[in-house]
Amino acid sequence: MSPDLKRRLVTAMAGSAVAIAAVLVQWHEGMMHKPYKDGGDVLTVCYGHTGKEVTPSKRYTDAECQALLERDLKAAMVVVETHVTVPLTEMQKAALTSFIYNVGSGAFARSTLLKKLNAGDMRGACDEMRRWKYDEGKVSKGLVNRRAVERELCLPD
Repeated sequence: MSPDLKRRLVTAMAGSAVAIAAVLVQWHEGMMHKPYKDGGDVLTVCYGHTGKEVTPSKRYTDAECQALLERDLKAAMVVVETHVTVPLTEMQKAALTSFIYNVGSGAFARSTLLKKLNAGDMRGACDEMRRWKYDEGKVSKGLVNRRAVERELCLPD
């Protein structure tokens, strides 16, 4: 994990899991004010936000991007809270929230990761994150790096 990311995470630790996840997502997604097509040909804007409301010709402000990020992260946290049946630390919640933000709630709900997690196999669940490294069928270095950080935060002490 880079020292700068570690510093940002330590600062965010004073807040909630959503605040920690926001640091992770901002770090790994970056921000684009103008909508673009992602690797899967999906219209995307800001910190990786997708959806019908993304307007192709609009330039989004920092405030709009922050609002979209907060809304999306809160939705991802609800997925954690409704699907995970075992106790989690704030860091584990943040790691899972970042993961869900990236892969989607449906994929998470059907995942072996969730099955292992709810069976009490925390290490096995966190290790499952490494499998989610493909973009359009090819290994993505960015996803490998992201999953390494999410896994590190997910693993029990």
